Amino acid sequence: MIDPARIKKQRMILCLLLALIFITITISVGLGYSSLSYDRLLPTLFGHGTFKEEFVLFSIRLPRIVITVLAGMALALSGAILQGITRNDLADPGIIGINAGAGVAIAVFFLYFPIKVGSFVYMLPLVAFIGALITAILIYVFSYNKKVGLQPIRLVLVGVGFSLALSGLMIVLISSAERAKVDFIAKWLAGNIWGSDWPFIWALLPWLVLLIPFALYKANRLNLLGLSESASVGVGLSIERERLTLLLTAVALAASAVSVTGGISFIGLMAPHIAKALVGPRNQLFIPIAILIGGWLLLVADTIGRNILEPEGVAAGIMVALIGAPYFIYLLLKK
Repeated sequence: MIDPARIKKQRMILCLLLALIFITITISVGLGYSSLSYDRLLPTLFGHGTFKEEFVLFSIRLPRIVITVLAGMALALSGAILQGITRNDLADPGIIGINAGAGVAIAVFFLYFPIKVGSFVYMLPLVAFIGALITAILIYVFSYNKKVGLQPIRLVLVGVGFSLALSGLMIVLISSAERAKVDFIAKWLAGNIWGSDWPFIWALLPWLVLLIPFALYKANRLNLLGLSESASVGVGLSIERERLTLLLTAVALAASAVSVTGGISFIGLMAPHIAKALVGPRNQLFIPIAILIGGWLLLVADTIGRNILEPEGVAAGIMVALIGAPYFIYLLLKK
């Protein structure tokens, strides 16, 4: 049974995070190359703004903000699941190569397959999922040992190796491509929030609507997977089946997010750690908090990045990496 005091603390933190996200969204709407004054925000939101104000709010600001928050949530949940099934606090879809696998699949699809405008947006998450899944399976196979099972440290090392190899393959793929397509893939690699339009939201949202409740339903199984293998088997848990199911969930979440935001790492590493520090390691408690922290972190990174250098700004992936890379090194030394 979960301590009622911890549940109360979790609810308070969730309310604070929702308020923080709302405040950050409000600030983000009023900043940028095409800005919207704060006193005109509510009238414009309710349909009483000028054409320019409505265009800035509904066609430029809100789609990008919603995409950023949803993608951050998906990456944070993916990282929390990966850390749970591997029993490795350094696991993150960007660090261990899953994002790179999705990127290679998107690059191949974008460069060599005929693209239909109407279906392109909705095909991207599926294409990214296939690439990420193949990569995840290969990483899992190379990290697994029949005698001792999955080796957490080896998983990170193999994943980093795959990430570097796939990044090299990406460079080979784009080396002979036309300039316009190379520019797109370069922005994707940097973690530029490129899918900033409403169709991309409708392409990403169904994945989260299905997979977030499923992950929360599986939270207790993640708790059991965090125990030793003998203890997990002792309570009747089918370890490999649960790992595979949750691995597919994590891969789908990460792939759907990076298909519209580009190669963003470290959100899935930092958000679960911060959440655990706040409410403890029980998955039922920290996963909802990690989801909101992930959305907020990516929103803050994108808001700062796009306002540093106008009009292009700095990619959100680079801003996140500036914070996440030192944090990863700190965890690596600590563990």
